Amino acid sequence: MKRKLLFLLLGGLFILGGCGTVGEKDVIKDFSKKVNDSKAYYIEGTLEIVNNEDVYTYAVKVSYAQKDNYKVELNNTVNNHEQIILRNSDGVYVQTHKSTQLL
Repeated sequence: MKRKLLFLLLGGLFILGGCGTVGEKDVIKDFSKKVNDSKAYYIEGTLEIVNNEDVYTYAVKVSYAQKDNYKVELNNTVNNHEQIILRNSDGVYVQTHKSTQLL
């Protein structure tokens, strides 16, 4: 009898707990607030650029600190061409590297 009561109680909790009212808009609103209130963040991802029939894939790393200081690193995954964009209180700087391969 106790097992049946415990099973019914747990089943009811699962059913009631699964019926939350959090929707997509609420999640996006909460995420936007957290990003806007943050003092710094770091993101890594992949960027794919399609130009006519050519596809370029880049590994991207973004570091942000308060007061609009950021660093963006773009690295072409095919030819290892790297570009860094840096913004700080002195201005915006772009640095381009192209690693050479010995044949």
